[in-house]
Amino acid sequence: MALTKVLIAVKTYPTLSNKYDELVCTAGFLEDGSWIRIYPIPFRKLEYDKQYSKYDWIEIDLEKNNSDFRLESYKPKSIDAAFNIVGNIESENGTWRLRKEIVLRNVHTNMTTLIAKAKDNKQYTSLAVFKPKIILDFKIEKVERDWDKKKLDILKANASQLNLFKNSDNPIEVVPKLPYKFSYKFTSDDDIERTMMIEDWEIGMLYWNCLKRHEGNESKACDDVKRKYFDDFAKTKDLYLFLGTTREFHMMAPNPFVIIGTFHPMKTKQLSLF
Repeated sequence: MALTKVLIAVKTYPTLSNKYDELVCTAGFLEDGSWIRIYPIPFRKLEYDKQYSKYDWIEIDLEKNNSDFRLESYKPKSIDAAFNIVGNIESENGTWRLRKEIVLRNVHTNMTTLIAKAKDNKQYTSLAVFKPKIILDFKIEKVERDWDKKKLDILKANASQLNLFKNSDNPIEVVPKLPYKFSYKFTSDDDIERTMMIEDWEIGMLYWNCLKRHEGNESKACDDVKRKYFDDFAKTKDLYLFLGTTREFHMMAPNPFVIIGTFHPMKTKQLSLF
């Protein structure tokens, strides 16, 4: 595929890998509006000026990820492959007008239909823009507070050999694990209620920033996250969800999708014709 221009729209919260260290699954749009997944990228190993943001246009040398049957999946030619930030689409005072021209070319509204496309071996749809019918709730659940000890031990043992975390002051420091799981409960055009986890980088960073502001009070931090994602995004914005599948559960899970990002421009006012 060679040098490819991608509009970054998704960056998931880091997970630990036995092989590479912290990995971020990145996804976005090609110039024709089609989805592309870029994995793996060791986000915090990138130089500071290479740490791309959402709605940056980047250029990166990619090749098809042949270990992944999902058609949208590509990988950098090298795990340390460099790329260039070549532009950015701004929010335009919250209207997101130019962003919408790229992002909203193919919007799904029926989860049953979308899941069928994911299971169809002629499509294996694994990334989608989705418009929920009604957001019913925002759920917060406690989960394990620490990373898997076995993976951490492997990382520590291999750190010097693999030169992991080379930009960190602590050679075995890892991004903290979120102690809560955040989910939307919603319906779609099939009128089935579903609860889906949000694995977005931004919701993780929002939690940690709120926790710091509230001096370690987790309850207040969670309340702030809910205010942003439910009271703001779901109630006052024109909310769309970026959905993605994981390779491991794509064919196994009844619903293989999780929420990997949100798209939330302001609601547009319709002018009366009379």
